[in-house]
Amino acid sequence: MAGVETFDVDLEPIGLVAPDGTPTPEDRYRRDLPPETLAWLYESMVVTRDLDTELINLQRQGELALYASCRGQEAAQIGAAACLRKTDWLFPQYREIGAFLLRGITPAQLSAVWRGSWHGGLGFTDKCVAPIAIPIGTHTLHAVGAAMAAQRLGEDSVTLAFLGDGATSEGDVHEALNFAAVYRAPCVFFVQNNQWAISVPVGRQMAGPSIAHRAIGYGMPGIRVDGNDVLACFAVTAEAARRARAGGGPTLIEAVTYRMGPHTTSDDPTRYRDPDEVAEWAARDPITRYRAYLESVGVWTPRLEERATARATRLRGELRDAVVGAADFPVTDMFDAVYHDITPDLAAQRDELAAELAREA
Repeated sequence: MAGVETFDVDLEPIGLVAPDGTPTPEDRYRRDLPPETLAWLYESMVVTRDLDTELINLQRQGELALYASCRGQEAAQIGAAACLRKTDWLFPQYREIGAFLLRGITPAQLSAVWRGSWHGGLGFTDKCVAPIAIPIGTHTLHAVGAAMAAQRLGEDSVTLAFLGDGATSEGDVHEALNFAAVYRAPCVFFVQNNQWAISVPVGRQMAGPSIAHRAIGYGMPGIRVDGNDVLACFAVTAEAARRARAGGGPTLIEAVTYRMGPHTTSDDPTRYRDPDEVAEWAARDPITRYRAYLESVGVWTPRLEERATARATRLRGELRDAVVGAADFPVTDMFDAVYHDITPDLAAQRDELAAELAREA
């Protein structure tokens, strides 16, 4: 049809750094970022993993209600978020610790979310970060709405929606992709395909060749990228953001990565995953790979490692200070913070729970 833009999708993920740390033959994207940027990306990945480990420890010690680990996905998150402007909006799902770190979300703010306190998420919007969305895929509609609003206000900001492979099976995501394409909204959909939607493998979620191939049906570019390659994720997302900012519309990026830990701390992945598969992906570790590359180009130094470790130690301490020994909040708060004015049904439920707790006291 005349006037309709067509797109092709390459099944082979774009990569700039091979698993052994050597440069790939890929020459469509730049990998020669300034040395300070290359070092910053590495430091951010190391700190993200350390914070992730501390959050898991705190949950296991009974200090947090739940936690969803991002181990193995640091390159995808850091690469995607680092290339954007601070005025570009991020719409996270719930695993994007790296993106929160880059935007200056504090350990105390993160802990409030995972403790389930009523004020979890406050302050996120000050950093152009939407609150964490636990319902799968719903936030993609919010991201498109924000992008359309930016269009109408004449702003040149871009929205980036983080989602998982499982979210692409939800109707909300279909609606978001279709709306974004029809209205050419400046929105980038960044799918972290970590191979598992809880216990359902990606192969049982779709019949097509890849998640990125779905973009063709919506009329937008679809790109597969090595999600364990921080430089590739940075380059591909930067290109999509430039296209969106110039009025070219949305892009669907599929970052092929792996969730090394459980879906959340309430999950046992040994019940459904082959340990050989986990070992295979562990050999593609994004931090080990990137460090080898930085060593080869003369950017990694013991001083850089010390700086990353010192920052991680400081933030882990701030996280523990915010959580350990913190006063428990009243359980009834969960009723009072849902609506501005509590509904009669919620008020009745709150009073019933308060009476039951009083009898047990």
